[in-house]
Amino acid sequence: MAQQMANDAKPWLLAECNYKYIKDADVRVAVIPLGATEPHNLHLPYGTDVYEATIIGERICQEAFQKGAAVTLLPTVPFGVQTNMRKLPLAINVNPATLDLFLTDLIESLVNSGVKKIVLLNSHGGNDFKPLLRTLAGRDLTVFLCDWFKMVQDVYSSIFEHPEDHAGEMETSIALAYFPDLVATAPDGSLLADEGDTRENRFHAVNQGWVQITRRWDLLTTNCGSGFPHAATAEKGERLMALICDRMGQFLLELSESELDRDFPFVESTD
Repeated sequence: MAQQMANDAKPWLLAECNYKYIKDADVRVAVIPLGATEPHNLHLPYGTDVYEATIIGERICQEAFQKGAAVTLLPTVPFGVQTNMRKLPLAINVNPATLDLFLTDLIESLVNSGVKKIVLLNSHGGNDFKPLLRTLAGRDLTVFLCDWFKMVQDVYSSIFEHPEDHAGEMETSIALAYFPDLVATAPDGSLLADEGDTRENRFHAVNQGWVQITRRWDLLTTNCGSGFPHAATAEKGERLMALICDRMGQFLLELSESELDRDFPFVESTD
């Protein structure tokens, strides 16, 4: 029998698959990783969200595929919504409506290929895809959204010491674990980063969360870092990744095996 894929190709990564393999492959779930290109304090690369989305997507899809899930990971979308970073150099913005239209076209391509179970794996806090999910509701497909940084909040304090917002302890730990060569350090080996302090809003209602605004990062922070990064370690990043893989790998397996019946994605009706 002829070889279907190159020796080093991973069948859960669409970008590494060839047509010979894909045209006969059973693909039931597609995962779309979404990042951003923006500053992350002084020490992390502009592509931090892209690297995070990619490595997390690869790990969870590998976990699910090796358990039997019919899943594929699309290439990472490298740009996101940066409207509140307009004053910061080379923070590459895609307006929310533009990004939603792009994803709608991408999702339509998947549906045309028979893939109707789609997961958005979001790695950028500035992206808000709930309106897109509502827009697509009622069509012959189901889109799930996973903001991976939100799915670990119930166990966050068992791994990390300081709250995370942007380029803090959690993101820096992931970087130290999975792309350490891109983490900038001082001659003494310490992180080339500030403390990640933020300015308080002058309105009590905003500080309490009763009223919301879009935060301007050039005013909120000193160097676009919100969260203390200096407690980060690679070991913490690896612990976090293991948790994400366990949770999302199992979800992708269940999603792959679930039938697209009239009640999907709810428990079958007894009527």
